[in-house]
Amino acid sequence: MQADKLILGIDPGTQISGWGVVVVRGGTCSYVSMGIIDLRKEKDLFTRIGILFKEVLKLVDKYHPDEIAMEAPFYGKNLQSMLKLGRAQGALIAVAHSRDIPIFEYAPRKIKLSITGRGAASKEQVATVISKILSINEPSSLFLDATDGLAAALCHYLNSNTAFFTKRSSGHGGGWGKFIKDNPDRIK
Repeated sequence: MQADKLILGIDPGTQISGWGVVVVRGGTCSYVSMGIIDLRKEKDLFTRIGILFKEVLKLVDKYHPDEIAMEAPFYGKNLQSMLKLGRAQGALIAVAHSRDIPIFEYAPRKIKLSITGRGAASKEQVATVISKILSINEPSSLFLDATDGLAAALCHYLNSNTAFFTKRSSGHGGGWGKFIKDNPDRIK
């Protein structure tokens, strides 16, 4: 059976970026792959951002995702960290637009809530639930950043009404409004 949709999820970072890929077939989401992009060896921030761009571009060219979901930076007190994360996000947005792939952003709390039912869940809790939902047998404790990327992809699947719409009109829109308009007989 051909895939209905492939989703690349990314947890952007300037030290480590986690990523995960899921495939949607017939309304069911399954695990494909996950990993990290380790940028800690490079001292220069701009070089790290360039490496991040190139590595995510390689992932896009390898997996050919239909959509990209990324975790939004959380609002903390450290302005420098937020600026750095914004630059990492910019690199991901540039990759998506260079390949005409729709990109979606989810707050960390929304991702955790979608996956675990708790918006304040720990990375370990997210990894455990992701491993169970997607039947992953890899040691999740070694891949906490990778499972965060996978969580972004799964959150997008759960929040984009994928079970109802395997193909969204031009990659944008859709959602419950379109479902209601297209299926008035199913609304009571």
